[in-house]
Amino acid sequence: MQTVQPIRDKHLIEAMKAELHKTSYRNYFLFIMGLNTGLRISDLLPLRVMDVRGKSHIVMKETKTRKNKRFLINIELRNIILDYTKDMNDEDYLFPSNKTDLPLQRVQAYKVLNRAAQNVGIKDFGTHSMRKTFGFWHYTINKNVALLQDIFNHSSPDITLRYIGINQDIVDKSLEHFSL
Repeated sequence: MQTVQPIRDKHLIEAMKAELHKTSYRNYFLFIMGLNTGLRISDLLPLRVMDVRGKSHIVMKETKTRKNKRFLINIELRNIILDYTKDMNDEDYLFPSNKTDLPLQRVQAYKVLNRAAQNVGIKDFGTHSMRKTFGFWHYTINKNVALLQDIFNHSSPDITLRYIGINQDIVDKSLEHFSL
């Protein structure tokens, strides 16, 4: 089994946004939401317009942990939400399926995102890569593993660092010029 990785290169993130935007605003928005909230795909897909429009936070019970969580919607994301939802009703799913009245399904979300990732040269990408990318960049910017551990509901800092690929980066860097 291959583990998905965060996107560590900001140019690839921008390329991914452009690639998704070419095909569908919904798919682009899904990627933007995933990167900016760190929510699991299972928590993103069932969201409705009323869960985010005019709100400063997404308040929900996480699907996996069953814990209540409050996620801040940053200013930039709030503006994108305003634009994305302008012609939508409060009851509409944020990420509607093109074929049914239901939200986009996990498998379809994976296919859309993975195809875009392949097109821009990103390997080892899955829907969970958005969450890992959020974590990687949150840690890179803030250097606060305890805060990220709390955001992700992880039981230890080590799990969080391993999850976002930082441990492997540290090991690789320590061995890069190591020679006896």
